[in-house]
Amino acid sequence: MEKLKMHSPDLSQENIAKIRELFPGCVTEAQDEATGAVRLAVDFDQLRQELSDHIVEGPQERYRLDWPGKREALALANAPIAKTLRPCRDSSIEFDATPNLFIEGDNLEALKLLQEAYLGSVKMIYIDPPYNTGNDFIYDDDFSETIDEYLARTEQSDELGNKLVANTSANGRFHSDWLSMIYPRLKLARNLLRDDGAVFISIDDNEYDNLRKVCDEVFGSTNFVATVIWQKVFSPKNTASYFSEDHDYIVVYAKDKNSWQPTLLPRSDESVARYKNPDNDPRGPWLSGAIQARNYYSKGSYEVVSPSGRKLSNPKGTYWRFSKERFDELDKDNRIWWGDAGDGVPRLKRFLSEVKDGVVPQTLWKYEVVGHTQEAKEELIKYVEFENSENILNSVKPSRLLMHAIRIGTKSDTDDIVMDFFAGSGPTAQAVMRLNAEDGGTRKFILVQIPEQLPAPEEKVKTIADLARSRITNVIKELGSKSDESFVGKNLGFRVLKVDTSNMKDVYYRPDELKQSDLLDMVDNVKEGRTAEDLLFQVLVDWGVDLTLPIRRETVQGKTVFFVDDNALVACFDRGITEDLVKELAGHEPLRVVFRDNGFVSDAVKINVEQIFRQLSPTTEVKSI
Repeated sequence: MEKLKMHSPDLSQENIAKIRELFPGCVTEAQDEATGAVRLAVDFDQLRQELSDHIVEGPQERYRLDWPGKREALALANAPIAKTLRPCRDSSIEFDATPNLFIEGDNLEALKLLQEAYLGSVKMIYIDPPYNTGNDFIYDDDFSETIDEYLARTEQSDELGNKLVANTSANGRFHSDWLSMIYPRLKLARNLLRDDGAVFISIDDNEYDNLRKVCDEVFGSTNFVATVIWQKVFSPKNTASYFSEDHDYIVVYAKDKNSWQPTLLPRSDESVARYKNPDNDPRGPWLSGAIQARNYYSKGSYEVVSPSGRKLSNPKGTYWRFSKERFDELDKDNRIWWGDAGDGVPRLKRFLSEVKDGVVPQTLWKYEVVGHTQEAKEELIKYVEFENSENILNSVKPSRLLMHAIRIGTKSDTDDIVMDFFAGSGPTAQAVMRLNAEDGGTRKFILVQIPEQLPAPEEKVKTIADLARSRITNVIKELGSKSDESFVGKNLGFRVLKVDTSNMKDVYYRPDELKQSDLLDMVDNVKEGRTAEDLLFQVLVDWGVDLTLPIRRETVQGKTVFFVDDNALVACFDRGITEDLVKELAGHEPLRVVFRDNGFVSDAVKINVEQIFRQLSPTTEVKSI
């Protein structure tokens, strides 16, 4: 019986497999010097030969973004980890029914653990990463180093430590650390996006330029959509040294610009009020627009006659937008407006009933429409009871800002997933739920937040992750009290999972290193204190199964059996599994089934498991842990 690997995917090996599909002669096998294992490897000499017209060798100049630590950051993104996501029922709301996820832990590790289950599934990613202002950097990913180490690694000092360039260039380390933090996370996040998905990233001037460059590399420069300017304050800061900083940016990239389309925004009452119907046209209110332009049009010079008999030619230096034939058709259909007196310059009538269902998003978002930083703080204080004012976050975003972005990036009726892996205090979850309440949507969220300690200790909330859960919980209570029952059951709640070490002992991953003295200790390869539900979620992660599917726990022949989404996956981790139990589970014809490797009542039963499923449920995938 095949065992589950129980670690995140090895993206390097997957990339090599893709190269093999294109250039099968360029992939061979090589022995890993560290472990002795045989793995796929690229024959780069052969690959260079295949790409001889395109290879850039050595120090030749080329346009690209580089920084000290980039290769390590890429290797970090591709390296597998033996970690898992453990369920936390006590911290969750509607654990068994909710479509939403809240993951506590380092977002790089969380992104790796989500690669299988959510590959190409996320419609929109919004993140608000550290702005790199000098005091908010927390994701070091082992890239920390001294100034001397930095200078040596970038070859800016000689063997004796003498600097070869001006001291100010050491400032590059500041930006390099930030790039090494954001780069692997964006690489992994891109894998999760749907082809028609997009990422929205909040940033300020400190790293805007670098963010654009790194996104060009990760998503492709042709997939850049827009830079939004958010007016984040409602009054100038008179304490500013030079200029009052009134805005932040939101950088938008599509995974595939040809597949992604923004959702049109609802028309405002003010916009609709501009449409009038002075001539009582049965097609309803309309707005007129000019039909002449400065662009040359060969058929755009002719004379027209108004209803009053006045003759008019295209104004000097302009041309009619239509040919004479097309103009006459529009006039006959009463789509040309000649003014109240019937002798004005002709204009085209555009009917409200015929224009698009909404308006195209603009790149300037004013605080009156999407909120400001003070509003964001007031929101946070409303939903979280702070014992110490030091813990009120300064960089929080207003939920109206995120609702506006989510309106553009998702559809209301397609179960779109919105992801935020720098969740902070959780405004993205609030925005998703509020928007669903407003438009009847079925959007879902996945939030990830590291349990960063708050500046001052509190009794109820000790970390930013605690703070976020508290906020989301209170938002749910508020929305639940205002909504009908169907909305409450369908959209509210969240399933909490925590990034943790693997449930499996080291011997599971390295059985060849087992010593004779360890045999008694290794009768079971599952760590002490890990529950059957812990094992279930590691199996879901490993098998790439949606982590929000409903889970049913039943007792079958005296054993605990988990049914995930009815028969998407059936799992039993108890000991003493008999052949009768195996046959009963096979009768459910699940897509997948998993057992504990040493959970069978005898070796004979274990050997017969696959044969039983081949007979009773031949399409079931059978594995063990």
